[in-house]
Amino acid sequence: MRNFKRSSILKMALMGGVNGDLEKVTRESFVARAVKITLVVMLYWFISITMVFLNKYLLDSPSLKLDAPLFVTFYQCLVTVVLCKSLSLLTYVIPSHVLEFPSIRFDLKVLRTVLPLSVVFIGMITFNNLCLKYLGVAFYTVGRCLSTVFNVLLSYILLKQTTSTYALLSCGVILGGFWLGIDQEGAEGTLSWAGIFFGVLASLCVSLNAIYTKKVLPAVDGSIWRLTYYNNVNACFLFIPLLLICGEVRTLVNFDKLTVFHFWGMMTLGGIFGFAIGYVTGLQIKVTSPLTHNISGTAKACAQTVLAVVYYSQIKSALWWTSNLMVLGGSFSYTWVKGLEMKKSQEEPIQSNSNGEKNSSGV
Repeated sequence: MRNFKRSSILKMALMGGVNGDLEKVTRESFVARAVKITLVVMLYWFISITMVFLNKYLLDSPSLKLDAPLFVTFYQCLVTVVLCKSLSLLTYVIPSHVLEFPSIRFDLKVLRTVLPLSVVFIGMITFNNLCLKYLGVAFYTVGRCLSTVFNVLLSYILLKQTTSTYALLSCGVILGGFWLGIDQEGAEGTLSWAGIFFGVLASLCVSLNAIYTKKVLPAVDGSIWRLTYYNNVNACFLFIPLLLICGEVRTLVNFDKLTVFHFWGMMTLGGIFGFAIGYVTGLQIKVTSPLTHNISGTAKACAQTVLAVVYYSQIKSALWWTSNLMVLGGSFSYTWVKGLEMKKSQEEPIQSNSNGEKNSSGV
């Protein structure tokens, strides 16, 4: 009896130690994952917000005085092409567990296949930059907030997909915030209709880019990085005649800082950040989820607006802030509703399969 008690006590002690170790490992793994997610989200916010402020400097800085938005966009595309090709070549000498990047080679057939998407891509990045140039960072979020609304319209027109009532209500809130923001910018005397026009076009191109990307991805074996490479190669070729037609080549010839190292350093840095945003976007989706990524993007836009108002020492009315909150709240609500709908649609086949199995077994 004494031996039994001793062995029982020993077993309980051992089991308690094992359970304690498991709990400790689980707790440590949870903390490690939480820290990883936090760092990735912070990195996404830093790169995205910095890129916007950097582009604003390049596009509309009083000290720089460079009126060549197409050239700025062209150079950023060129930097992306160089970085994609360089990373592809580095994979031959760096192990895959250190650097994971697909092999990239120039293929004229793939280049032609991607061309329709590249035209939309050029419109998206060009109109984004033009919107930022004329509207500024503070109003940039509101100025190009209609991509969600265009997603709904294009899904119905092109794909015949209907949208739920709650999602439509969210779009209504976004539209209301958009119009209120225009009204308040006009009341403050800072409204640029050119910026609004480019913002609407940018929103449309963002929606079209998402649709065309799905169609073109099979041509590049589903690789976003290969698509990025071919998109930017096409963009570089297509921008050259645009630079000539719009007279930006003449502007560059007369630009007094064309030989200044600081100018080219800032231009190259803008290109690097433009490339990096593609990486950190994919990384954030990978460590979280598409829904969390969209929520993070909405929160980032809010922080970006506040930073811009503080940085540029601007004073905004309560209604102006209300318009921003409506746009951000509507975007968050739309993302949340679509996430719930997607989760429900994934659960329905599982439930129907389980019901079918029960019926077939006679239960």
